[in-house]
Amino acid sequence: MTSQLPMFPLNTVLFPGVTMPLHVFEDRYRALVHHLLTIHDRSERLFGVVAIREGYEVGSHGSRSVHRIGCVAQMTSVEPYEDGRFDIEVVGRSRFRLDAMDTSGPFLVGQVTHLPDDPRKAGTAEEAARALETFAVYRARLSELRGADVLDGALPRDPTYLSYTLAATCLLTLRERQALLEADSARERLIMLRMSLREEMRAMRAIPSLPATEVARTGWSPN
Repeated sequence: MTSQLPMFPLNTVLFPGVTMPLHVFEDRYRALVHHLLTIHDRSERLFGVVAIREGYEVGSHGSRSVHRIGCVAQMTSVEPYEDGRFDIEVVGRSRFRLDAMDTSGPFLVGQVTHLPDDPRKAGTAEEAARALETFAVYRARLSELRGADVLDGALPRDPTYLSYTLAATCLLTLRERQALLEADSARERLIMLRMSLREEMRAMRAIPSLPATEVARTGWSPN
């Protein structure tokens, strides 16, 4: 299924089922929020988030190149400021492939093809259990390095949402997160996550310091 979506390039990756706060101040993204607010049905206040491959989130140059696989975002809350800025919160809904981008209007608009997970490659309970076991060891080692519990909280048991939650929670690079978003099944994502966490733990043993790939999962994106 194809459709048109307003587009919001970011220097991070959004996953289905994961929430993200955004601070909106650039004109084209203010226009996007104003457009979304004209939609009466809040469940249809949708736009696309794509990770920037080259360029910047803001400024005259902007994003010169973006990744083609992104995530549909639903704006769930909005707080306007008197000067026209917005704080919004979004939740990821589903994956898409960006086929074309129209830059002629007040905000970016993409022609997208929606990408459901491949049902022939469904995540298994066994893979989910293996991923949870690996994450538990990873979390314990990271907590020991920090001297305090980190990355705690309840995790979903459904393999698909577990794969997305771990992808957003673990300390990974943007390239690793994008690769996980592009995987077409929960099973593939869970296997990739276990491999990434094992690599990170090997690095922890070799260099006893905190991972250098911390990505702000709850910080405000400067847009």
